[in-house]
Amino acid sequence: MPELPEVEVLRRTLEPRLLGQRIESVEVRQVSLREPVAVVALEKAVAGRKILAVRRRSKYLLIDLEGGQTLVIHLGMSGRLTVVPAAEPLEPHEHVSFRLGSASRLRFRDPRRFGLVLALPTAELERDRHFAELGVEPFSPEFSGEGLQAAAQRRRGPVKAFLMDASVVVGVGNIYASEALFQAGVHPLRSVARISRGRWQQLAEAVRQVLARAIEEGGTTLNDFADADGQSGYFQVSLAVYDREGKPCRRCGAAIRRVVLANRSTYYCPRCQT
Repeated sequence: MPELPEVEVLRRTLEPRLLGQRIESVEVRQVSLREPVAVVALEKAVAGRKILAVRRRSKYLLIDLEGGQTLVIHLGMSGRLTVVPAAEPLEPHEHVSFRLGSASRLRFRDPRRFGLVLALPTAELERDRHFAELGVEPFSPEFSGEGLQAAAQRRRGPVKAFLMDASVVVGVGNIYASEALFQAGVHPLRSVARISRGRWQQLAEAVRQVLARAIEEGGTTLNDFADADGQSGYFQVSLAVYDREGKPCRRCGAAIRRVVLANRSTYYCPRCQT
């Protein structure tokens, strides 16, 4: 599933292609996504409106439109969003497309149909059920080791599950939680009750650094992700522990291990992560 870096890469590549464009029309070919597409409401909210901004909140792409509406898109597990000439033939699984005024179209392709496409009033986004319980953004000033430590009070679970809790901090999925824990030298199964203030700060910095590096390298493409140009990311070649079971640690040479935590594969170095 695309995580925060992938969505941010997509946002950055979409922004110059979409800003100032007008959505002329919407075509929905498949309503059965993660949530059924409300076709009439979507058309009413976006058709004929100019694109004012392209933002991101957590793993959601937000396209602000004139008239106080925001187009909300989540890629799910296999979604792709690209801008192509309007005359280009339809792709398989191109479930929703937006005709733009520049003789192009923004197309949403999602073979597994876990994605999401809807429109919401811009002023009500933070109160909507999709956003109301989300935690802090990892690049915001509010994200810090002190904040993580405070959020961990009266908890006893493993730190990796804590980092992946979107009510604590958004966008830190399985890949980047594993990588940040390795960089900070923290074992993924360590209880949040047994992490010092200094180590929380190291972990917060590691989260920021790993996410920033992933964005610079175009995100991680393991299966489906591509940016607005259809280009894959290449951060996967820089992964230190994720999906490297049995391979030597890039830092100390010990064999990377894998455990299953909350039904997710978790990778770590037994020597570097205590």
